[in-house]
Amino acid sequence: MKRSKRFEALEKRPVNQDGFVSEWPEVGLIAMNSPFDPKPSIKIENGVVTELDGKARADFDMLDSFIADHAIVLENAEEAMAVDSLEMARKLVDINVSRAEILRLSLSMTPAKLTEVLGYMTVLEMMMGVTKMRARISPANQAHVTNVKDSMVQIACDAAEGAYRGFNEMETTVGIARYAPFNAMGILVGAQVGRPGTMTQCAVEEATELVMGMRGFTSYAETISVYGTEPVFIDGDDTPYSKAFLASCYASRGMKMRFTSGSGSEVQMGFAEGKSMLYLEARCLYVTKGAGVQGTQNGSVSCVGVPAGVPSGIREILAENLLAMMLGLECASSNDQTFTHSDLRRCARTLMQLVPGTDYICSGYSSTPNYDNMFAGSNWDAEDYDDWCVIQRDLKVDGGLRPVKEEDVVRVRNKAARAIQGLFREMGLPEITDEEVECATYANGSQDMPNRNVVEDLKAIEEMMAKRVTGVDFIKALHRAGFDDVAESVFNMMKQRVAGDYLHTSSIFDQDFHVFSGVNAANDYHGPMTGYQISEERWNELKTLPNAMRPEDF
Repeated sequence: MKRSKRFEALEKRPVNQDGFVSEWPEVGLIAMNSPFDPKPSIKIENGVVTELDGKARADFDMLDSFIADHAIVLENAEEAMAVDSLEMARKLVDINVSRAEILRLSLSMTPAKLTEVLGYMTVLEMMMGVTKMRARISPANQAHVTNVKDSMVQIACDAAEGAYRGFNEMETTVGIARYAPFNAMGILVGAQVGRPGTMTQCAVEEATELVMGMRGFTSYAETISVYGTEPVFIDGDDTPYSKAFLASCYASRGMKMRFTSGSGSEVQMGFAEGKSMLYLEARCLYVTKGAGVQGTQNGSVSCVGVPAGVPSGIREILAENLLAMMLGLECASSNDQTFTHSDLRRCARTLMQLVPGTDYICSGYSSTPNYDNMFAGSNWDAEDYDDWCVIQRDLKVDGGLRPVKEEDVVRVRNKAARAIQGLFREMGLPEITDEEVECATYANGSQDMPNRNVVEDLKAIEEMMAKRVTGVDFIKALHRAGFDDVAESVFNMMKQRVAGDYLHTSSIFDQDFHVFSGVNAANDYHGPMTGYQISEERWNELKTLPNAMRPEDF
């Protein structure tokens, strides 16, 4: 057969390196509106849910029981469930219907009901819903700060740069699990150099993560995963109840945390039970709400390749973000793990969260080159900083970042490197050399960094953790090293653990450690010129690109 030269050219396009699959509802390979999704229903007898989405209480699995007993506001459930689903979808778009009125109804609806509501909506309509339903009035962003060498000094520098560029939260992880404490120390110190009040976490095995949080190495957590079917949930000996207990452990020590879920995990593990990805994610979000957790990281996250391969899958990702907001949850809306070879697709996937704004547009914008991202590669990385800033400027939207000058970034990176060097010296930890400081100050990634003595580092970590070192020791060491301002910032972050104000939904800090959340800075969007409006000061910051020509240049 003679080939069309156009089709031969198209076959070589990056998008055709992606994987696609036709819908297969029986195994869960369907984004929304599966023929096997349950029909919405609820029956309440003497204050107890006796039927949930077509299933009698005697047939409940553990997720049904948890959702029925803890996640649904029963007082007006019958009224809410009687609202026509199409009418509810229209209320989400209607600027004359307040966020409070939506929540009054949506918090009393069942998972199948909210799934049905969102099935009526286009992505444009969902974006309107996100604009109204985001908990905190202003959007923000979160970064990944990692590298393949687990270099804590590079982590400190990339964290300082990321905080200076505008990220409100940053998380690290490890290549070698035992490096977690050093990486957590690096991101903590670097973040406070870049902008005081930036929250940090270290995503590792849950028990280790909790210990580091209690000791003050980190200030929040989010990698506490929940799933939408019982066989997947119990695979790791977990239940909704054990996850709720873990959440209470964090809260009892004043640490902000959120659960993580996302479409595709049940399909990957072979137990989707024929349900749509959106319905299973709805169950995850109801478990999150029932556990009393303030927020969620969702939007498929690390399973994004699954919904991205089926029709309407990227639409479903936006739908699950909006569903989280309809339950009053903080939403860190993914946009992290890479899922496509196409720059056009990755940008289109992000615009649906960037344009309306979510609590954290990315729950993992990589602050390093893609090869250094230990979270399996990101949809956005350090090489996209300028593109992101230009898109903000093009559309006049606030995506949480700002343009910066090279000399300012070099300055904060060098200070972060020297601060972590001083901290290690004063704590008697393995030396961070002047060569490492110099390299990290100017590095693009770990290929520009020298190797460390891993055996010596791991031995020191083991000894340090055995001594029960805490954040207070970091403060003292930074003070002795001559970094009083960084010590004060770390101290202020520790004080917030006692106050507990940042446990509120969608909390962020400004550089003076004032908390802004869905409680004291709630979203009040109800049409043009309401809700979050970019201030003149912020707009001047967003539109002033270092390489833009100015009138005075002529």
